[in-house]
Amino acid sequence: MNEKNSILLKPFRLLGNYGSHLRAFKPNARLYLWNVIITGMVMGVFRLIFNFYALSLGFDEALLGNLITTSSFVALIAALPMGYLADVIGRKASLILSGAMLSFSIIAMALWQSETSLYSMNVVSGIAQSLAGVTMSPFLMENSDEKERTYLFSFGQGLQMTMASVGNWLGGYLPSWIGQAQNVSATSSTAYGNAIFIVGIGAALAILPLVLMKSPNIARSQRAVFAPFTYAAKEPLLLTKLILPMLLTSLGAGLIMPFMNVFFRVVHNKPDPVIGTLFAWGSLAMGVGLLLAPPLAERMGKIQLVVISQALSIPFLILLGFSPIFWVGAATYYIRLSLMNMSSPVYQTFIMEHVDPSARATVASLTSMAWNFGWAFSPTISGWLQVKYGFGPPFIGTIILYTISVAMYWAFFWRGSIATVPATAATD
Repeated sequence: MNEKNSILLKPFRLLGNYGSHLRAFKPNARLYLWNVIITGMVMGVFRLIFNFYALSLGFDEALLGNLITTSSFVALIAALPMGYLADVIGRKASLILSGAMLSFSIIAMALWQSETSLYSMNVVSGIAQSLAGVTMSPFLMENSDEKERTYLFSFGQGLQMTMASVGNWLGGYLPSWIGQAQNVSATSSTAYGNAIFIVGIGAALAILPLVLMKSPNIARSQRAVFAPFTYAAKEPLLLTKLILPMLLTSLGAGLIMPFMNVFFRVVHNKPDPVIGTLFAWGSLAMGVGLLLAPPLAERMGKIQLVVISQALSIPFLILLGFSPIFWVGAATYYIRLSLMNMSSPVYQTFIMEHVDPSARATVASLTSMAWNFGWAFSPTISGWLQVKYGFGPPFIGTIILYTISVAMYWAFFWRGSIATVPATAATD
């Protein structure tokens, strides 16, 4: 009887343990999560409909690839100067500036519907993306203790994906609602453009919680202009091991992930509301995976979770790319998203824990560069391959790159071990 009661009470103990970690979040972290809620929802709408918006203006998949490449390439080359800027002006100002630039770029793309405008605003959004990317991990490290750190990284991304699911659902219907209100087609550039404009306003509202944050103190030692190069010269092997698998993953992700909405429209002939609902459930599945990641990482180890979850995702990626049956593609899309992405914040925490506190902004810049490198080049290649040969070659490339990446994680970290560096939290 006692054993039975213990089994019945176990889920409640797990929830209580999870809740204790969430209650430990600091005020700055809580305000950041409010920003995540709003941004996650509006960007869920944007990522669903932007490709359709560009196609409605008469552009093709090749140009879509070039636009994604432009944004990611700018984020790549801007990572180091943005890392230095984030140290100089502080995490709070960096996050606010990034949010303002993102909002401006989205609104401008809705108002000026030319090819030049789309390219120019993707440059602006690339800079915003870079600044946010190099700021987030150091900010979360500075505003968390060891007890709740993995939970904060994972809960933030899980919350973002959960709200993106709401945004995906809204994005599937928003152009239709606007089309009905303005008596235009739901797939017209007018309906999509006005939907994009609403997204830009929402992105501006997401800045408000950031304004209420307190600025943490940043050590002067973290503000050296040449710190990235100095640290790279000091720890070349460690940085290579930490960054190379992520680089290969980004190269693979850039081949297919920016085009999944186009994939379901072209390959499975599904309309916007169906794709929006599919993406909504996909984001929710990813959010659930991210929320489950911290207790799983505690039980099996951070790097073990990374290797196992990403390895398990590969068979589902194969089914997603090559099954002609829609429900199989949809189911494997959900499972693959959850498995592949649940380890992302865990690995970010792993990286931050294995570098000196004074080098965290530097390493955040370098990892951001690695991630954006793949997205800077792969979408252009994928867009060209889609026009010429369809989605088969991009999926094959992604499968190969993911497999090599998982093997590297295993070889570099599971077989051996590297020392964890104690964290130092900044003063709120």
